[in-house]
Amino acid sequence: MARITSANAFMVDLEPKVVRTDAIQSFNSQETIFVVLRDADGAKGMGYSYTIGDGGPAILSLLKETLLPRLMGQDADRIEAIWRNLLFCSHATAVGPIMSLALAAIDTALWDMRGVKTGLPLHILAGGAKSSVPMYTTEGGWLHLSPDALVEDAIASKEAGFLGSKVKIGKPTVAQDCERLEAVRNALGDDYEIMTDANQSMTSGEAKRRLPMLERLNIAWFEEPLPADDIAGHARLQSQSRVPVAVGESMYSPGQFADYIAQDACEIVQADVARVGGITPWLKVAHLAEAHNIAICPHFLMELHVSLVCAVPNAPWLEYIPQLEDIAAPMAREGGNALAPMTPGLGIEWDHDKLAALTVAGSAFEITEAHQ
Repeated sequence: MARITSANAFMVDLEPKVVRTDAIQSFNSQETIFVVLRDADGAKGMGYSYTIGDGGPAILSLLKETLLPRLMGQDADRIEAIWRNLLFCSHATAVGPIMSLALAAIDTALWDMRGVKTGLPLHILAGGAKSSVPMYTTEGGWLHLSPDALVEDAIASKEAGFLGSKVKIGKPTVAQDCERLEAVRNALGDDYEIMTDANQSMTSGEAKRRLPMLERLNIAWFEEPLPADDIAGHARLQSQSRVPVAVGESMYSPGQFADYIAQDACEIVQADVARVGGITPWLKVAHLAEAHNIAICPHFLMELHVSLVCAVPNAPWLEYIPQLEDIAAPMAREGGNALAPMTPGLGIEWDHDKLAALTVAGSAFEITEAHQ
């Protein structure tokens, strides 16, 4: 048994590299919450979680006051037991984003520690299905961009080896959404995949009105057309659509994915490792999807998700949105394909000097066994 003896946590606030807007919000900043765990053998694991501009201090508070003190003295190898224990020690705050985002910071640190101690990279630890994965880019498809700008980015992406682009939709009229998508399709041709994302902005009727356009343009998927808690609405829409409905970035437990799958409300799941509570529940969602012959195409966090999509057989895409380049070495890639890291653990090469320089004042703290 290698008991956990200490934990450090801190937050870094990262500005987006480009303006990122969708139909309901803007990505103002990435509050990145880090947890560093150490065990009695001297092993260390570093994990992280994030928000898009709000809630970071609440996550830190939950870690400091409740979760990390309870973690002290636990066997670091028993990741499943730890995850469930922490979930139920404050079950009144679950299921929800703050609890899941806090759990994810701990869970990813534990998996990192396991990889370091075994000498294995995450994608091998978690399954080892493949060593690379195609990417599609979202970075040039934001809602405020003009059709010409969308086309320019998609052409550059295709030339760089990418096989697809995501275009945000949810303009006031169907015609405006159609103009944007047709511009990209006409310029890039039929072999280039175009994904769409409405970011929960539509009523059932407005989403239904867009189905003929999406089908005619051979769109790869229709992401989050309705509010995430409208399972019945997504089920009705999927039954009427030849374009797969994709959901998941706004779900916070495997059970929510199970409900969607049971009601035939989607054909692609997009579990976010941070928002679903870590690697441990992410893998449950991936295997649940595989058992139902459904793909998992995760949301954001490409530097961490690259290992997870390479761990499982039913993950055909990785979303390209670079965000960690100020604090970590760039993710390895060959053209439009991301390569699974081969270093032990999460495989993210953090720049610790930059992390220290960018740590939000007053956010750092340490918990030790004496806090039990």
